[in-house]
Amino acid sequence: MSCRDGRLLLVLFGGVCGLLAPLRAQEKNQPTSARIQTRYYDFKEAGKKMEYALFVPSRYDPATRTPLVVALHGLLATPQMMMRYPKLTDEAEKYGFIVVAPMGYNTRGWYGARPLVKPTKGDPENLAELSEKDVLNVLAIVKKEFNIDPQRLYLMGHSMGGGGTWHFAIKYPDLWAAIAPIAPASVRPATDVAKIKHIPVLLIQGDQDNLVPVAGVRRWAEEMKRLNMTFEYVEVAGGGHVDVAFQNIPRIFAFFDRHRKK
Repeated sequence: MSCRDGRLLLVLFGGVCGLLAPLRAQEKNQPTSARIQTRYYDFKEAGKKMEYALFVPSRYDPATRTPLVVALHGLLATPQMMMRYPKLTDEAEKYGFIVVAPMGYNTRGWYGARPLVKPTKGDPENLAELSEKDVLNVLAIVKKEFNIDPQRLYLMGHSMGGGGTWHFAIKYPDLWAAIAPIAPASVRPATDVAKIKHIPVLLIQGDQDNLVPVAGVRRWAEEMKRLNMTFEYVEVAGGGHVDVAFQNIPRIFAFFDRHRKK
């Protein structure tokens, strides 16, 4: 290579670096929510493509096992809406958590739990089965693509997703390092929590919630106390159905970060 060629390469390389520098700075200054991905997979049992949302922290290293949070959205919400709860991706970035939000087949699937609303015309007869299967499919996809720490798999959900959180924890008790149901809409008896005595629980509820009565949620807290479980019950004075979820995202991630499967 001649000196002239060498000088040309230096100029070109310097130009490329000059272009990349502001792009990197711009990416660094972007909100973490800008890195939320919308993804799809072929849901064979349902015969259609299914959406899910994914967030990967910037420091993710394929050589290192990484904690994963599965986040279940509420009734009539979507994976993107769940992932965009205030500070959710900020906290995931802070603690280095991957977060995935499945659809649960559609916006009213209840994730396999008993629904609290009547089926909508056009819903498949096996909606509950498909909703549960979708969450399991997405979990398997993420675990295959990323180096997930099996001792640090967490579950959270709001409203319908909170009911789904109880359902998945109780049905698959060996998966989770900790769970966080928020204003959980569920008709399960609180005594079912005995099946997950080993799982730390952060339960969040507003005492002025007009969709999920606080009295029913208190029964779960009382039962966890009776069983001497590792749990925190956060009852927000004056809290409604939505604001308690937004306010407590940092608390949820801090709780998850403190717990690993034994």
